[in-house]
Amino acid sequence: MRTVYAGVAIAALVVAGAAPSAAVPNNNSVKKLTKAVTVDGVIDHLEALQDIADEHGDRAAGREGYDASVDYVVDQLEGAGYDPVVQAFPFDYFEENSELIRVSPNPRTFVNETDFLRNTFDSGSPEGTATGPLVPVGVVVPAAGLPPNSNTSGCEATDFAGFPAGGIALVQRGTCGFNVKVLNAQAAGAAGVVVMNEGQPGRTGLINMIGDATGLTIPAVFATSAAGEDLAATPGATVTVTVDYVAETRTAYNVLAETSHGDDRNTVMVGAHLDSVQGGAGINDNGTGSAALLETAIQMQKVKPNNTVRFAWWGAEESGLLGSEHYVANLTPAEADDIALYLNFDMIGSPNYMFGVYDGDNSGGTAAPGFIPEGSAQIEDTFEKFYADRGIPFQDTEFSGRSDYGPFIAIDIPAGGLFTGAEGVKTAAEEELYGGVAGAAYDPCYHAFCDNLRGDGQNVALYDQLEEDYTLVGNVNEYALDVNSDALAAATITFAFDTSTVNGVRKPGKSHGAGKSTDAMQDRFAR
Repeated sequence: MRTVYAGVAIAALVVAGAAPSAAVPNNNSVKKLTKAVTVDGVIDHLEALQDIADEHGDRAAGREGYDASVDYVVDQLEGAGYDPVVQAFPFDYFEENSELIRVSPNPRTFVNETDFLRNTFDSGSPEGTATGPLVPVGVVVPAAGLPPNSNTSGCEATDFAGFPAGGIALVQRGTCGFNVKVLNAQAAGAAGVVVMNEGQPGRTGLINMIGDATGLTIPAVFATSAAGEDLAATPGATVTVTVDYVAETRTAYNVLAETSHGDDRNTVMVGAHLDSVQGGAGINDNGTGSAALLETAIQMQKVKPNNTVRFAWWGAEESGLLGSEHYVANLTPAEADDIALYLNFDMIGSPNYMFGVYDGDNSGGTAAPGFIPEGSAQIEDTFEKFYADRGIPFQDTEFSGRSDYGPFIAIDIPAGGLFTGAEGVKTAAEEELYGGVAGAAYDPCYHAFCDNLRGDGQNVALYDQLEEDYTLVGNVNEYALDVNSDALAAATITFAFDTSTVNGVRKPGKSHGAGKSTDAMQDRFAR
């Protein structure tokens, strides 16, 4: 790891005097920069991130793969003449390895945090694993006709009369506390416990098991009513219950670098999160944004903009926007005032894509009054002009603060960005606009292992169908990534020379066609 700072003052972010490569031209206009930022160059960075995930298992914050991703970005920036700063911050690291498996017959591995959750009792969550015959105790299936909160399953010690030692108890949510049920099961000789939801409307999904379970020593998990019913359908099946997790404080990192030229008092920030979820390479989410941002920074190494451009790769976004929150929280009021705008790029190459632009003018009416800072509408206009001038369809995407622009808009910094879709489902109208498969997710591998560059783990039939319309590189749509890499570069270089449409600030100096005036900006996006 390179030099790391716990806090980063704005003045400390300076581009080094190392001379940029003579082979890289001065890409100081939209036309030059979008030509220089190629999809092949972006995919080269994605291949490097995939190699890192292959070596370390994933690129999640707090793990070796994320540290290696930081090193890669730092190496690339240094090679382009930047002097990147690595900003360290502590965060609450969680790693869930709990399991619920029907071993036999009809083996099935239930999905952690989808089908079941480990317990989170106030007195602690004892770790361990147990395998044994499944023994339902007072389970009523179906429960739809019963009053909610009426099942007494496991509430009395007598419910477990004749319970076989070493069995896995299956009990049902109901009239008494979860802690009562699991402690009664343990006292009866159960080696593990599965508490299923009751099954009536509103009582089917996952909830946390809390309460005082002092004395509990066996693994206990909570399952959806559907998972519980699936287990109950095979009494006597062999089941494994495992509670295994890590909860500790670890360190994550942001990477920041900026141009050596430009007015620091009118800084344009451009960012993308660098981390993946645990268990995946995170190639679309968010290798695509990180890689396109990195290639743009590299190709801008000789540019002398009117406004300072600060590039940021955020850590621990998947843990709750923690990297960008840490950065913004450590800005002084003067440093925050110096940021003219923030552009965010999170998932810009979804395989079943749509071209979404953050709805900065709230034309969709999804944001509360006062939620969107002034100037965000003009950022949206810039992206929309890019697509319109290329004859490419686009649409609003919700300005929700869901990604790393959230901490910036919270302190009234105008923001905008692009998004090609995550777990949301493509509509028939969108299929008409963009091709692809209506009824399928924009990214069928969102937050999953199959978000990789090889295609491992994909739904083969669905991805074969997508490839009838698209060229895919693993979980990345090459066309969407190509277009949006250009859109990222075009907006960055435009605002590098002129932010007047956003904040009214005009800077004297050469624009090279990138920022002469508001009128000139209208013609910058043609190929």
